[in-house]
Amino acid sequence: MARKKDQDPGGLVVVDKPAGFTSHDVVAKLRGMARTRRVGHAGTLDPMATGVLVVATGQATRLLGHLALTEKEYTATVRLGQSTVTDDAEGEVTAAHGASDVSDEALAAGVGKLTGVIRQVPSKVSAVKVDGKRSYQRVREGEDVELAAREITVSAFEVHEVRRGVRAADGTEVTDADVSVVCSSGTYVRALARDLGEFLGTGGHLTALRRTRVGPYGLMDARSLEELQSEADGAGISLLPLAEAAAAAFPRWDVDEEAARLIGNGVQLRMPERESGHGLGGAAQGPEPVAVFGPGGRLVALVEDRQGRAKSLAVFAQL
Repeated sequence: MARKKDQDPGGLVVVDKPAGFTSHDVVAKLRGMARTRRVGHAGTLDPMATGVLVVATGQATRLLGHLALTEKEYTATVRLGQSTVTDDAEGEVTAAHGASDVSDEALAAGVGKLTGVIRQVPSKVSAVKVDGKRSYQRVREGEDVELAAREITVSAFEVHEVRRGVRAADGTEVTDADVSVVCSSGTYVRALARDLGEFLGTGGHLTALRRTRVGPYGLMDARSLEELQSEADGAGISLLPLAEAAAAAFPRWDVDEEAARLIGNGVQLRMPERESGHGLGGAAQGPEPVAVFGPGGRLVALVEDRQGRAKSLAVFAQL
C-alpha cells in the first residue's frame, strides 16, 4: 500500500497542561519539540485549567475533530457566594452574596438539577461564535452578549468535599465544594458552577479545574511539558502511532484487502450489523466514527454510518 510521500503519519501525545498556559501555547511548544508545523489539539482548556490535552502531529491531526466530540471528565472546585464575569476565578467579581450556610440537601438538589440531559447557556467569554466573532472577543470589546442554550449531557456530577465559612479575598464568606463531572462535548464546567450558584441563590464560579480524561485518554497517559522536553532533547518524543490511537478511541472494523481498497477510494460499502463491545461493528450504526483497518493493522479510514453504508470522514490510506 502506497502512502503519499508528503504525509507524515504522526501520532498522539497526551499532555498534562500546566496552569497559566493556553492550549495554543502547548501546541507551539510541541511544534518545536516534535520538529513539525503540523500539530493540533482536541478540546481547548482555559489558561486556569490543568490536565489532559490531547495533541496530535502529522496525519493524526485528522483524528482531532472526532476526538474532541468524545466524553470528558473533570475535577473542579466550585465557589458558592460570588459570581464573576467569566464564571471562573480569572474574572472580575460581579456579585458577592456570600454563602456560609448552604446545606448538604440544597447542594444535592442543585447538583441533581444539573445532571442528565440538560440545556446549558455557555459562558459569555467562551469561544462560541456570534455572527462570525468569538463571544469572548465581543465581551472584551464591551458588548453584552446573549448566547443560546444548547443541549448537553452531564452523565455524573458528584460532590466530594464541602468547606463552609471560607473567606474570599474581599472578605466575603463563601462555601467551596470539590466536585467531579463526566460530561459530553460542548459542556462548560464553569457554566455548571454558575448555574449551581444561581439555583442556590448565592452565585457561583470555578476556582480550580482539572481535566482528567478525554475519551479513552486519561492522566495516566499524560506527560508534563518538562518530561516531553527531556524526551525531545534525547531520542525524541515518543508518540502513540496513528493506528493505535484510532483503535483506542473508536470502534474497530477490520476488512480484507479488496474492501480496504474500495473504502480507501471512497466507495460506500455496507457496514456490518451492530455487535456488542468495542470491536467489529460494535458501534457501526449511529453517529460515532468507526476506524477501518485493512490487513496487517493498517488504518484505512474513519467512517460513519449513513443508512447502513460507510461514509468516509477521513481517509488515511489509498490503494
